[in-house]
Parts: sequence; structure tokens; C-alpha cells
Amino acid sequence: MAFHPSKRVSEIETFKVMDLLKRAKQLDAAGFDVVHMEAGEPDFATAPAIADAAKAAIDKGLTQYTPAAGIPELRTAISQWYKRQYGLDISPERIIVTTGASSALLMVFSLLADAGDGFMMADPGYPCNRQFLRFLNAHSQLVPVEAEQNFQLNADLVEQHWQSETVGVLLASPANPTGAIVSDEALAAIADVVREKKGALVVDELYHGLTYEGATSSVLSIDPDAFVINSFSKYFGMTGWRLGWLVAPSDAAPELEKLAQNLMISPHTVSQYAALAAFEPDTIALFETRKEQFRVRRNVLVNGLRALGFSIPVMPEGAFYVYAGAQHLTDNTFDYCWSLLEEDHIATTPGLDFGHHRCNEYIRFSYTTGLDRIELALARLEKRIKGA
Repeated sequence: MAFHPSKRVSEIETFKVMDLLKRAKQLDAAGFDVVHMEAGEPDFATAPAIADAAKAAIDKGLTQYTPAAGIPELRTAISQWYKRQYGLDISPERIIVTTGASSALLMVFSLLADAGDGFMMADPGYPCNRQFLRFLNAHSQLVPVEAEQNFQLNADLVEQHWQSETVGVLLASPANPTGAIVSDEALAAIADVVREKKGALVVDELYHGLTYEGATSSVLSIDPDAFVINSFSKYFGMTGWRLGWLVAPSDAAPELEKLAQNLMISPHTVSQYAALAAFEPDTIALFETRKEQFRVRRNVLVNGLRALGFSIPVMPEGAFYVYAGAQHLTDNTFDYCWSLLEEDHIATTPGLDFGHHRCNEYIRFSYTTGLDRIELALARLEKRIKGA
């Protein structure tokens, strides 16, 4: 029987970092020593308290479906987190627990974008955002941004690039792949423009907690009507547990819960009970210790890459990525990254994964591996570049 994928699915691009990761794992299995700097996945094991909470949930038989929006205990714990972290009173009713942040993004785009609508976002940016919109027969409006703009949108760019079919703006702060943050002043100015245009503001705050030069405000401190996406994968280190959340305006929450009922049934039950332990003081203290290790790794990687001629004009302020210009080495970083993997056993991600603007000039390095591995990667790069 002939298989003919839908046009919608055919137009969705591959997630290139996953292709590289697949090949890197094959090389691992073949006995090669690959330095993994491709995926956005912390190398630390799940915090012991979270693992213990999961085991306790299984022992108690807490493995059945939960409410589509998540167990009340976790929605309340997330609400309390916003109070402690940001001084915000966010009702648990506004919080939808999701199967990873990916489900939250799919649901919020489903809520806000009809076929033919456009969502504005920075180029470079997280690649799956574009694919979610394409799946919905909507489209992304990519706005090229440079280091001079801190690789982020600003109010002038939003005003300039707003089109008749634009229904909203997606920001990411800190951002993947650049680690760049949108300042409070810029957030407020963008929110004003979006409100004036009668659009929706969605902010990806997945890397909150992983900022290295001071605290970061939630957009909800500035625009209470914004939609916020977050996850237990990054700061909380629960990647494989597939758990995230979405904060929505009160009138939007019931519609999102309806979507969750139909698309997801419910988030992973054991993961939800495990995540309750993520907010315990001792667990937070562990995450803060890990954050300091990320800071040290960032500094070593940035200094090492700069010494090898990579262009990093802006120090990444958050997340765990360095978006490095490799213009001195190649005009095709896609092929270069594959060569790095096959010949030097360094797994990185090409700029092509993150958009179109000058994508062939950039490589994303993830510092989610140990210092010894980062130093090994830098040594291999130096040997390749300098023949040392």
C-alpha cells in the first residue's frame, strides 16, 4: 500500500539536533568517545528527592489518570513558586500542567492561531516553534536579530514587522540558542505594542532559574495577560519526565483545559507527584549548586571558543548554550557540524536548526556536560583548527 503523508506533515522540517544526536549515539555504541554538546539536556541525574517521590507515588498506586489540567497539589505548588520567586499571586486555576513544554506550546498556538495566521518570533530561535505553527496551518514570522540587538526582538522591531495576519508575538527569555535575555524595559515596551495591536504575547520562560548575572523577572510582573510557558526540564533537570506548565489569563484557562482533555488526556501521573519534591528547600539548594557549575562551564567554554577565533560578541546571560560565530572556519556550519561529529567526535548543533538569518555562520555549543568534557572538546577543536 502506497503511503502518502499529508502536505501539512510533509512541510514540517526535521529537528536537526535530534538527527545529530541519533548519529552521535550510534558512534557511542560503536565505541567512539563522543563529546556531547548538541542537546539541551542537563547531564545531572534527577534530584534524589524527586526520584524518591516518584517511587513513593508508585508504591501508593498513584498511577491512574489525573485531571487534564494536572493534580491540584502541583498546580498549587507552582502557584506558590511564583509567589516565592517573583512575588506574584497567580491562581492555581490559571495554571495548566502539561506533558512537557512542547505540549504547552502546541496548545497555546492552537488556542491563538487559526489557519493563515502568523506569530512573530526572533530568528534565531527554538526550531520547533515554527513547526508547531506549520502543523496548525499557521506560520511563523521570523524577524532577523543580531548581536547588537542582543539576539532579541524589541518594540521597534515588533512595530515594524507587524502584519495584517499577525496575531501574536513569541519571546524566549533566556533564549535558545543564544542565552540572551529580554530586559524588563524591553518586555514592557513590547507588551505595549502587542496590546495596542490587539495581539497575544507568549513568553517562553523555560530557562528561568538558569541566569548568571542576577534575577530575571517573569513577564507576568509586567503584563498579567501574557501567556507563559515553563518546564521542569531545564532548571529542575527533569527532561525525561516530560512535564511542563502553562500560565494563562483566567478566561483562557478553560479553553486550554478543553484542549488538554482532547489532545493529552492528562499529564504523566507519576511525574506530577515526583515534581512536588522539586520545590522542597533542599532540592532547590541542589539546583542552585548545579547552576553555579553551569556558570563555571559557560565561562570556560566562552573563553576557550574565543581563543580559537569564534565570534561571541555577547556573553550568554542564561540557559546553557553558546551561539558562536564560525565564519573564520566555514561558510556552511551544517556540513561543518557533521564533519566535527564524524571526524573529531564533537557533537554540536548547526545554526540552520534555529532559523534562516546568517544560519550558516553559527554553531550552538551546549555546556550541559562536565568541565573535563568541555576541555576535551576545546582541545580537539584546537587540534582541528591549528593542527596542534
